[in-house]
Amino acid sequence: MKDYIYTIFQESGSLSTEEIFLHILVASILACVIYLSYYFTHAGGVYSKKFNVSLITLTILTATVMTVIGNNIALSLGMVGALSIVRFRTAIKDSRDTAYIFWTIIVGICCGVGDYIVAVIGSGAVFIVLLILGRVKNDNRILLIIRGARNMERRIEAVVFDYFQAKAMMRVKNTSRDSIELIFEMPRKTYLLSNKKEKSIIEMLYELESIEYVNVVTQNDEISG
Repeated sequence: MKDYIYTIFQESGSLSTEEIFLHILVASILACVIYLSYYFTHAGGVYSKKFNVSLITLTILTATVMTVIGNNIALSLGMVGALSIVRFRTAIKDSRDTAYIFWTIIVGICCGVGDYIVAVIGSGAVFIVLLILGRVKNDNRILLIIRGARNMERRIEAVVFDYFQAKAMMRVKNTSRDSIELIFEMPRKTYLLSNKKEKSIIEMLYELESIEYVNVVTQNDEISG
């Protein structure tokens, strides 16, 4: 019985204990590279340490699963069926987070089947690309929210379009019996350039009659939470 248990721990399919250890070790090292890449290139609203640690874990787990599967087709099909019942509900805050998840999975697969050169070269290329371009951000947009009397609709639109030289776009129009709310969108650069004029858009709007409020909101594609 002891010999049987020892044999089970000594062998896993066609892989030796040393090979299994090497798969997990290389996956762990490359997982640390992914961790550092995410840490240095993150440009989202909120940096999540837990998500970054999860990337390391996911890499090692993927490598472990691939080591177990090996070249066993029946086992691989069974593993796919077992994993297909898992549903992930975590919201992705940054589109680049999806790329990091795929990176960890691919590295885990490569290490699990022993393709270390592919994993290293691929990870090195991705690391350099993300290090150079990882902090690229979308340009912020400015939302101009104006609420006033309903009969001022035409005059408000005329002031805004003339002030920003038709570079502002009306996105939302909310109306009631007596009031109207208009939301205009424009590039941040357009709004900043307009500040060089003698009067601001806010001052010009309040010179109109029956303006209840004017709000200026900066908007981007980042999701914080």
